[in-house]
Amino acid sequence: MQTHDRRNLIINTTQIIVWAGVFIAPALITWITAGSLGAAKGVFHTTAAIVLPMFILYALNYFFLIPRFLYGGKPRWFYLTNLMLVVTWDLISLIPRQPVSFPQEVLDQFGEDKLWTMFAIGVLLFVFFQCLIILLAVGARYVTRSHEALVRAEEERRKSTEAELTWLKNQLNPHFLFNTLNNISSLTQIDPNQAQERIGQLSDALRYALYDSDAEKVPFSAEVAFMENYIDLMALRCNEHTRVERSLVLPDHEVMIAPLLFISLIENAFKHGVSARNDSLVKIDLHAEERDLCFVCENTFFEKGTDDHSGSGIGLVNLQRRLELIYPGKYTYDHHSNNGLYHVEIRLKDLL
Repeated sequence: MQTHDRRNLIINTTQIIVWAGVFIAPALITWITAGSLGAAKGVFHTTAAIVLPMFILYALNYFFLIPRFLYGGKPRWFYLTNLMLVVTWDLISLIPRQPVSFPQEVLDQFGEDKLWTMFAIGVLLFVFFQCLIILLAVGARYVTRSHEALVRAEEERRKSTEAELTWLKNQLNPHFLFNTLNNISSLTQIDPNQAQERIGQLSDALRYALYDSDAEKVPFSAEVAFMENYIDLMALRCNEHTRVERSLVLPDHEVMIAPLLFISLIENAFKHGVSARNDSLVKIDLHAEERDLCFVCENTFFEKGTDDHSGSGIGLVNLQRRLELIYPGKYTYDHHSNNGLYHVEIRLKDLL
């Protein structure tokens, strides 16, 4: 049973229990206090005669008139139908079956005019109570309807978020493949024998990127293994001018993390931080700080020429959007350049 249907069942069952309590409570109290089953039956019959019309008026409004007419764009029919119900109930309940005659001692004490005034006040109070029952049904239905609207809005937001995440990951996987194929092409030219050894490593990396990363969250150890493979493949393109440092430390216990979260930063570090003629640095650090997971990447920065089309920059855009969608309010993203070094740090809060 869906959550929405289960919630409606709970609300309707609760209302039935409350009304059943109103029916039974007076008779039950009489039976307990007086100890007379006959007296309890009499109280129950009297209570039923009063409460049953109230329940019918409430149920008609809550289950039919309010959703069908008041919230269905036909408020005139809602008011007209309730007016007919109230008038019919009052005529049946309040108009005497035979002429009314007051005992003489009552007439002597209050007077006939005062008695009729008291009767009129009683009728007005009775009508007011009927209107209160209708308003109670309107209020209960309003609360239920408002909650349903919130549930629908949350469900639509969740579906929209899931669709956007899927779209972002569909962008990310081809982006990763494009750059990795460029890397392996360069690797075969540098050292064919070593390239053959790295094919298995590349196969593992591609399998993870294309299949294992389809999950919403993956084990942190699997993500780190993928990052190790990716860094190895990227580092093979570097010459003696480049120093690659890494420290990927697993926490004490396994945690789940969004897949391929930091790969665009590693890719950019090699893309913009490595020069064939100048001393270069790529430094990658991933570690835990209390309950936070901290990723730090630092690299030298060399501007690429206008004829360099390796990558399109969508990786960083996707990264920021994914952080907003997956870890809203629970991450920090800081990046800056200083003295020829580009520094970026992402902290996922309360992840461990």
